[in-house]
Amino acid sequence: MKIDFLNKLKTRAQSKIPSIGQVPTRPGQDSISSQGSLPTPTIPPIKSVSFSSETSVQDIIAPSAIEVDFDELKINNRYTRTLFVAGYPRYVSANWLSPLINYEHSLEISLFVYPVESKNVLDDLRRKIAEMEAEIATDIERGRVVDPATQAKLEDAQVMQEQLVKGIERFFQFGLYITIPAETLEELNEVSRGVESTLASLLIIPKHATLQMEEGFKTTLPTCLDYLSITRNMDTTSLATTFPFASSELTANEGILYGINEHNGSLIVFDRFTLENYNACVFAKAGAGKSFLVKLEVLRSLMFDAEIIIIDPENEYENLCRAVGGEYITFGFNSQAKINPFDLSQVIEEEENELNQKMLSLHSLFKVIMGNLSPTEEAILDRALMMTYQAKGISQDPKTQIKEPPLMEDLYKTLLGMEDPQSRLLADRIEKFVKGSFVGIFDQYSNVNIRNSFTVFSLRDLEATLRPIAMFIILDFIWTRIRKELKKRILVVDEAWFMMQNPDSASFLNSIAKRARKYYLGLTTITQDVGDFLRNDLGKAIVTNSSIQILMKQHPAAIEEVSQTFYLSEGEKQFLLACDIGEGLFFAGNNHVAMKVIASSQEHQLVTSKPEEVLAQKKAQMAKEEIPAPPKEQPTIIQKPSPVPELTHPQPLSQTSVPLQTVVEEIISKPVEKTSPLPTPQTNFPPLSTKEEPVPTPAATTLPPRFKSEIIMDNGSTNS
Repeated sequence: MKIDFLNKLKTRAQSKIPSIGQVPTRPGQDSISSQGSLPTPTIPPIKSVSFSSETSVQDIIAPSAIEVDFDELKINNRYTRTLFVAGYPRYVSANWLSPLINYEHSLEISLFVYPVESKNVLDDLRRKIAEMEAEIATDIERGRVVDPATQAKLEDAQVMQEQLVKGIERFFQFGLYITIPAETLEELNEVSRGVESTLASLLIIPKHATLQMEEGFKTTLPTCLDYLSITRNMDTTSLATTFPFASSELTANEGILYGINEHNGSLIVFDRFTLENYNACVFAKAGAGKSFLVKLEVLRSLMFDAEIIIIDPENEYENLCRAVGGEYITFGFNSQAKINPFDLSQVIEEEENELNQKMLSLHSLFKVIMGNLSPTEEAILDRALMMTYQAKGISQDPKTQIKEPPLMEDLYKTLLGMEDPQSRLLADRIEKFVKGSFVGIFDQYSNVNIRNSFTVFSLRDLEATLRPIAMFIILDFIWTRIRKELKKRILVVDEAWFMMQNPDSASFLNSIAKRARKYYLGLTTITQDVGDFLRNDLGKAIVTNSSIQILMKQHPAAIEEVSQTFYLSEGEKQFLLACDIGEGLFFAGNNHVAMKVIASSQEHQLVTSKPEEVLAQKKAQMAKEEIPAPPKEQPTIIQKPSPVPELTHPQPLSQTSVPLQTVVEEIISKPVEKTSPLPTPQTNFPPLSTKEEPVPTPAATTLPPRFKSEIIMDNGSTNS
């Protein structure tokens, strides 16, 4: 029976919450009140209500009608059902309520915790232990088998008694209630069965709050009032495992898809440019899927107008670059791409001098090239660098810094011209880049300009000894170009452990990580040599300056260092050791979740790095290219073609036009009247012979391009 709450609330005190209405009367059934078994009074008909000054907030928010049934509650047009937990498992692990908290349907869950005085609990335990010991002793005297359940309860009670006496544990009463909302009764029954099945898988026994649905519904409201009072005794350790906020979501309203949250199946959608800085670092062992993940990120970031720059040591990004129309730049001895390490950015900033910044960068570069330098050698190198720039007319004045920069050969000549034994030694260290076996790589003017939205620098053709130097020079070149124009960019440094081998190159990479945010740049560092990267203090600094950290499958030898750096729990350590390819931990700010990387079939073809899949793609491409073209029709041999008049403006044929060969044949086969012969057109054709000889080929200049390829000779060949 529906109850008009607005009429009923007017007859009650405004400050008192009204009780919920009565169960509707069914045919053949007495009316039962929700407050007792008295007959239901006659309800007056519903009348329209006009709000007055006496109308309270309760009058406004109260539903129009509530129907209370034995096993469900109907509020307006929605159904609810409340379950309470009557039995718990003997042993539980941390986050054991996660399947319930992350259930796929919306649930209202209330947990009530009541502390209990230890003295009262100890008295009850003492009495209970005595009863169970007496029961066991009686069974033994009578020759019966001791009940295993009683024996287990006795052991638990004795352990609990000992811990309470020592103050290790405290005692609580715990109540767990679940309210299931649904749009229809069928949906309510289906979801209820699913929730009960999920709880049963956790060895939890749920019960329906039959004939107490009103109290159960109010218990799960955010009023902190327990109307059911169905509790279970728990100690501190057991209660801590029920902490409900163990799952976190990283789903934002904007950003790109990184993967699937393995805790609750939600999408990890995130925008790195919404954090305090835009840097990211990816750590994983070889073959764990780190390059696959980064390729997906840069591919999806292109949709948000981000410019992508990648340093690729192993040509892993070539297919992706070609597919998106990017620019793939290869560095090597025979490469046309050149970068001059002496280039200036020509950017004038307050409190900064570009020449001084370049001098510091060159000092670090030549330490990577020459090795350790003594203070005297550093002073000589500094003087030589200044003299080299001055020889080109470049000084501290920003106006002079737009001139043509020097080359490494100019520095070599300057060191030789200083006529000092130590300067000669420094010149000998860079001679191989100017005259020796490495000539032509780093001693040419720059001819590379980053204009494409997707640019890849490949280092595969360089030897391993040159890769750290090349990565340093390319990073410095990129950094110089980035400072010229403020734009949303992502810089990917694959195999970043190359940069960590030398303190100066590691310091340079760290400086980029610290200053990248100022230029709207997100730096992504990828490495599989986690130990060498994290043992370096500069490597740890790069990690701390990255708002996003992604850990994928790790080697047992490196897991301890990773655990100490990222403060992983024991369960997270085991997850990183046992996870599959494409799985890992995703850290974003203060939150982190377990992630599984997913890609569509089209994306997978572009970003895969598995050798067997790459080889299969190459074979499929080769087979596609080797498919023979359909055979052409045999050309018709024409014995005596007549001259074709010259066309000054040939028009392209449409799809509905007559084939050109047919047009030519019609012109050739057209009969010539004897009485009025047509005048011979002015062409370069030789006169026709009366003998049966092959007709010579017409001159190419008399025919437009399309007709030229269609003229067919006596021998059946075509003039191409």
